[in-house]
Parts: sequence; C-alpha cells; structure tokens
Amino acid sequence: MITTPAIHFSKTLPKVLPPETKPKIDTEVLASIATEFLEDSFVYVHCYFRNTTKDMLIRIWKTTFLIDRSTGSRSDLVHIENITFAPLWTLIPDNATYNFLLVFSALPKSCSQFDLVEEIPQPGGFFIQGIQRNERDVYHVDI
Repeated sequence: MITTPAIHFSKTLPKVLPPETKPKIDTEVLASIATEFLEDSFVYVHCYFRNTTKDMLIRIWKTTFLIDRSTGSRSDLVHIENITFAPLWTLIPDNATYNFLLVFSALPKSCSQFDLVEEIPQPGGFFIQGIQRNERDVYHVDI
C-alpha cells in the first residue's frame, strides 16, 4: 500500500518586525565587502591566432602571466577556454583564425599598461607587449 505524506498548511501569516527592531546595515562593513569583491576581479584576454598553414598545433603553458609594466607585478593565469595546457596540443583549423580565452587574476589598481608573457623553456612563447589597461579589464589580442 502506498501512502502519501501529510501536507500541513499554516493559516497564520509570518510576523513582520516593527521598523525599530529591524537589523541596521553597517555601511562601513558593506563598503569593505564591496572593496574585497572588486579586488578579487579577473582580467579576460580574448586571443586570436591566424593560422595560414596546414595542421598547426598550439597550446598554452601555465607559466603565462600578465606583467604590470611599471611595477613588475604578475597576474596569474587561472582559467583557459578553447585551448589546452601544455603538454597537450590543440589542433587549429587550416587557414582560419582560431580564438581562445585566457583568464587572469586581477592586475594592481595602479596598473595602466601590461605585457602578456608566456614564459616557457623553449622558443615560441607568446609575448604581447604594451597592452593599454581599460576599465572593463577585457582585452582582444592577436597572437
């Protein structure tokens, strides 16, 4: 025999606190939370690779950084899309522009210009110099 659980409905409405007993928002705490949230932002670099050959392979190394040109501070690569981390390779369609996304930790607030540097133990690492910072921290670069 199948039984169904009993459903109970309350006929009373929830109590609403009078205005003087409602919790107050501490604006200093709210500002500090907002500041922490903004400092934990990310930098998005959309990369475009024009393949003019056949059977081209590319990959990205975890030792890829954004480097603030004035302080030398590094933003770490935290996420990738549409490309593989070394040692794996990504096959690029013949005679096409291939795009992928690199996501980095936040740049220092004082940064106005930075470099995209892939530090690898062999020739051929990506290096894009002098990228101008913008308010959105979203960039489009040709590799």
